[in-house]
Amino acid sequence: MVVVGAGPTGSCAALGLAARGVPCVVLDRWERVYPQPRAVHLDDEVYRALARLGLGAELAGLTRPGGGLRLVDAALSVLAEFSRDGVSPVNGYPRANMFDQPALDAVLRARLLAHEAVTFLGGHEVTGVEQVGSGRVRVRHRDVRTGEPHEVEAAFVLGCDGANSRVRQSIGARMVDLGFEQRWLVMDVETEADLRQWDGVHQVCDSTRAATYMRVGATRHRWEFKLLDGETAADFGSLPSVEPLLRPWLRGVALDDLRLVRSTEYTFRAAVADRWRSGRVFLLGDAAHVTPPFIGQGLGAGVRDADNLAWKVAGFLDGTLGADVLDSYQAERLPHARASILLARQVGLLMCSGGRVGDAVRRLLVPVLGRIPLLVRQAVDSATPPLRASALTRADRRDRLAGRLCPNALDGRPALDERIGPGWALVTLRAPSPSCLRELVARGVTVVEAGDHPELSDWLRAGRCVAALVRPDRSVLASGDEVSTLVSTASSLLPPRTEAPA
Repeated sequence: MVVVGAGPTGSCAALGLAARGVPCVVLDRWERVYPQPRAVHLDDEVYRALARLGLGAELAGLTRPGGGLRLVDAALSVLAEFSRDGVSPVNGYPRANMFDQPALDAVLRARLLAHEAVTFLGGHEVTGVEQVGSGRVRVRHRDVRTGEPHEVEAAFVLGCDGANSRVRQSIGARMVDLGFEQRWLVMDVETEADLRQWDGVHQVCDSTRAATYMRVGATRHRWEFKLLDGETAADFGSLPSVEPLLRPWLRGVALDDLRLVRSTEYTFRAAVADRWRSGRVFLLGDAAHVTPPFIGQGLGAGVRDADNLAWKVAGFLDGTLGADVLDSYQAERLPHARASILLARQVGLLMCSGGRVGDAVRRLLVPVLGRIPLLVRQAVDSATPPLRASALTRADRRDRLAGRLCPNALDGRPALDERIGPGWALVTLRAPSPSCLRELVARGVTVVEAGDHPELSDWLRAGRCVAALVRPDRSVLASGDEVSTLVSTASSLLPPRTEAPA
C-alpha cells in the first residue's frame, strides 16, 4: 500500500490501514512536518475518528474547546450567536475544538514513525502513478534533496496529496467548480495579552470586508480578512500594516504585545473531483474536494475520507470484504463532502454578498433567524448528514438509522468505540438466539446489549428499531426489528474468521 501525502488525511489513512495489519509506504514532499498553521478546527465527530486511532490523550492536550459561532456586523455588534460549548452527548467529546495544525501533524507523524507497519519517506516527491496490471500500481518518486529517482509498486495507492494532486492528474480526474472563489488574507498572531473576546468563532458579515476571528490556543489567535481588489498579502506583511484590520479586536492591547506568526493569501474555493477512484487508485482529502473554511470542515472532510476507506481496503485485502465494497467509498463520501462544501459556500455568501443592501438585510434578518429553534438546533448540532445508500448502507427510507453514526457516549463517557474495537458490532435491545450469537462470534461481530445503557436504548427506540448493525467506522449499515435478519445480513457480508476468537 502506498499513501501519497502525510498531512492529516494521509496520516490517518496510513494509521487506519496499519492498525488492521496492512503495511504502508507513506511518501511526502516535505521531510519534516510542514510548520505553517492551516486548519484550526475539528468537531466532535472528527475528534471521535481520531480517538479511534488511539490519539484521544494527545488530542485532549493539544485542543482547546471552542464556544461556537457568532455572526457579527462590521462594527462587531452581535447579530446572532450559536453556542456549541460543552461535550456532545452522542460522541462524548467537545462539540468544537480549536488547535494548531502543526501540533496535530507532529502527533500523527510520531505515530507513523513508531508503527512497524509504516515506512515513511519524507522529502520524496511523486512524479508519476500508473496502473501496471495484475492488481498493481507503480509509483515513481524522487528524493527532493538528491534528485535520485525511485519506484515502488503496491496493491493500492491513496492520493492524499492536496489540492494540486499529482495522483488526481494521473487518473485523469478533474475538479468541478461549485461556484465560489475569493481571495482572503490569513493571519496568525501570538500574544500573552488578554483580548477579552468571546471564546468562539466570529464571522463578520460585511459586503466590504468580511472577516473571521477565533482564538486557537492559549496564546494563538487567527484572523481571516477578505482581500479587496488590488490588495495582496504583501500589503499586510508586518504588524504596522495589519494594525488597521486588527485594531477593532485588540481592546486596547498594544501592538508591541503581539507577534505576527504569518500573514499569507489563500484563495478559498469550492470544488469536488468528478471521480475519486480509478481501479486501485483513490483520492482523499483536498485531492478529492476543496471547501471554503467558513464551517470548519476542511480537515474534517479528509479525516472522514480516511475513516471511511481504510477499513474497506483492509477488508478487501484480507478477504473479509468483496471488491464491490470499494465502490461504496465515492458513493458515500462524495455526496457527503459536496453537501458540506455547499453549506460552507452558502455561509460565505451570507457573510459578504449583496453590497449595502445585503448588509442592511443581514442586520434585519440574521437576528430573526437566530431565534428560530429549528435553525438554532441545526447550527448547534454538529452531526453530519447520513451516508447515501451503497453496498454498505441499506437503501430503505423506512430505516431511520442506516447511514447514521452510532452513539459513542456511555454513562457520559466516550466508551463504546473502545469496547467494540476496530471491527463490527450489533447493538441490540434483544439478545440474539444461541445460533445467531454463534454466527456473530464466528464473524468477529461484537454484541452490545443496549438495555444496559440508556444512551443506546434511547437511540434505538428513537429509530423505531430493536437492533442496528454497526460498521467499523461506526456508521450503521442497517437497523430493524428482527435481530435474526441483521445477523443474516452480517453473515452474507462477512465470512467466518479463519482463526477461532481468543
